[in-house]
Amino acid sequence: MAQMPFYEVNQAIVLTGGEDLNLCMQCGLCAGLCPWREVEGEFYVRQMIRMGQLGIEGYESDDILYGCTTCNKCVINCPRGVKIIDIMRSMRSIIAETGAIPGALKTVTGSCHSNGNPWSEPRDKRMDWAQGLDVPTFQEGTEYLLFVCCTSCYDQRSRKIARAMVDLLKKAGVSFGVIGQEESCCGESVRKIGDEEGFNKLAGGNISLFKNKGVKKIITTSPHCLYTFRNEYPDLGGEFEVVHSSQMLARLVREGKLKPAGFGKKTAYHDPCYLGRHSEIFDDPREVLQAAGAEMVEMERERKFSLCCGGGGGRLWMETEPEQRFSYLRVQEAADAGAEILATACPYCISMLEDSVKTRNLDEKLQIKDLSEILQESC
Repeated sequence: MAQMPFYEVNQAIVLTGGEDLNLCMQCGLCAGLCPWREVEGEFYVRQMIRMGQLGIEGYESDDILYGCTTCNKCVINCPRGVKIIDIMRSMRSIIAETGAIPGALKTVTGSCHSNGNPWSEPRDKRMDWAQGLDVPTFQEGTEYLLFVCCTSCYDQRSRKIARAMVDLLKKAGVSFGVIGQEESCCGESVRKIGDEEGFNKLAGGNISLFKNKGVKKIITTSPHCLYTFRNEYPDLGGEFEVVHSSQMLARLVREGKLKPAGFGKKTAYHDPCYLGRHSEIFDDPREVLQAAGAEMVEMERERKFSLCCGGGGGRLWMETEPEQRFSYLRVQEAADAGAEILATACPYCISMLEDSVKTRNLDEKLQIKDLSEILQESC
C-alpha cells in the first residue's frame, strides 16, 4: 500500500466512521485494560490508535491492526468516550479496499460473498445442523424467527447449541420457526474485519428476506448476531425486536414454561464480550444457571471485567499461538476456582474455550457448555 501522509490517513479514517479518532489524547487508559497485556503479545490498542493518528503504512503486513478482538474493554475505560472499535473498523476498511487484509480473513470475506457464511461451506448445507429434528419453518403467524449463527450451522461442536435451543423452545411451547438456506451471515464479524461492502450485501439481503417473510421478532443464538441486528441493521432499515437466547430462556424459566432442577455441578460463568460489555446482559444467564441448580463459583474476572475469549473481531479465524490465547488463561481461571463446568452463551466462546481446555490438558477436569445445553440437561 502506497505511503499516505498522516493527515490523509487521518481524514480517511474519520470519513469512514472513525470520527472519534482525534478525541484520543493518548492517556493510555485503554491499553491498561487491553487483554493483550495479559499475554506475551505484540498488539496493544494504544498502539493501534497511534497508527491511525500517524499513519498505517507497513502495519498491515504484520497483522498488527487485526489484533483487536473488539472486546470493548478499552471503550468502557476511555475518559473521553472514544468509540475505539469504530476507529479500528475504519482503519481496517481502508486496508480492505487495497486487498491487503490477512489471508485467513480474505477467505472469510470471500466465503461470505459467495456462500453467505464465513466457513467456506455451501449454502445448501446451512440446515444440516437440524438433521433428525422436527424444526418448524417460519411462516405467516409465527411469532419468533430463530436465527442460528453460522458457527452453529456449520461447526460440529456448535451445532449442539442450536439443537438444544430447538428442544427447549418446543418444550416451552414457543411459537418459532427457522428460514434456513435463504439466510446469510449477519455480517457482524465481516464488518469488523473491514469489509463494508460485504456487510451491506449480507445485511441488505437478510433485511429484505426477513421483511418478505413477515419477521418481526428474532431470537439469536449468538451475541454477535444480537449486537448487529439491534445496533446496525436499523441504520439500513431493518427494525426488529431482537432477544438473545439467554434472555428468552430466563423469561421462560420465570414464567414457569421451563422447570429446570438438579444440575448440581460447580459452575463458573464466562461473560461473552458481545453479550456482556456490548449488550449489558449479565443477569439473565446467571438466573438460568441458578434455576437449573448449578452450584455457582466465581472466577477472578466477572461481568464487565470478564476476560475476552479472543474470538471477536475476526480472530476466530486467525491463528494464535496457544500461550497468546486469552481463552488459555480463562480456562485456567475456571479450573483454579474449582469449577467442573465453564458455562457461556456464545458460539465463538465455546469454540475458543474448548480448544484451550484441550491445549491445557484440562479435559478431565473442566467441561465447556453453552447455557442452552445445561438447561436442556436439567429440564
